[in-house]
Amino acid sequence: MCELMTLAAAILVSAAFAQASRAGRPSAALGTTALALWGAALMWSVDCVQSFREGEGLFDLSGGDAALGGLILACAAFLYAVLRFRERRASR
Repeated sequence: MCELMTLAAAILVSAAFAQASRAGRPSAALGTTALALWGAALMWSVDCVQSFREGEGLFDLSGGDAALGGLILACAAFLYAVLRFRERRASR
């Protein structure tokens, strides 16, 4: 579940970054957050494939794994908030 949540967040944040860039307002905070989420999604993909090779299911849909996905998304939101705060402070 954490793989699916992280992948969905990476796609959404990347789309938001692309939209902001097209509008002429690129945000380094969005770009960095998108890269962090894509890195996490890649890491979880490798974990899913390895679990599948060991005979387990491809995706873990348990509550604990969903909680882990929520924690990952909370960390990504915190990263974005800190980077955005620094971005705004530097522009003053």
